[in-house]
Formats: sequence, structure tokens, C-alpha cells
Amino acid sequence: MPYKEREINKLYYTMGEVTALFGVNASQIRFYEREFDIIQPKKNKKGNRLFTPDDIANLKIIFNLVKDKGYTLQGARDYLRNNKGEAREHQRVIDSLERLKVFLLEVRDSL
Repeated sequence: MPYKEREINKLYYTMGEVTALFGVNASQIRFYEREFDIIQPKKNKKGNRLFTPDDIANLKIIFNLVKDKGYTLQGARDYLRNNKGEAREHQRVIDSLERLKVFLLEVRDSL
């Protein structure tokens, strides 16, 4: 059986890692933290934010609603308040489709 590298799952992500993941400035992440109460990063003694994988998943949902679907901030807040489980399920499907797309592109490039 060939060696397959495992995906590393971290417990906490720094602000720099989160901004690189989403391709935005730290100020936008801090703004969404203030606007949406579902994002609650831990802070160390120096005050640096440490985001959990759950925070990352919530940010993905917010970015999808605001950037891709065109919701206003209030509209996204209301949608998350009323349909949090449904939003998580939609984001899970989107993530799996993105992974499938990457896999298929790798297969195409290897042919």
C-alpha cells in the first residue's frame, strides 16, 4: 500500500494563517468577529487571536453568505440565527465539492 500523507488538523490557527486562508486583511476578520457572535477566537496573554477549526468553519459560512451569495451583514446574521444547521450542511457540501474539484484537476493533469 503506497504511503499517503495525512492531512494535519490543527487545534488553533493564528490570525496570519486565517488571513492567508481567506485572502483578506486582518481588519476584515476582526470586523466579522465583532459583527457575528458565532466567531469567538481564544486570546492568549499577549492578546493574539487563536481561531479553532469551528471558528474557521463559521468564517467560511459567513464569507459564503456575504461574498458569494450577496447577503448583507444583517441578512447573513438573520439567516445564521434561523438556519444555522442548514448553513453548516451547505458549507459541508461546498467543501466536499471543492475537494472533489481539486482531486479531478490533479487526475486531469496527471493524464
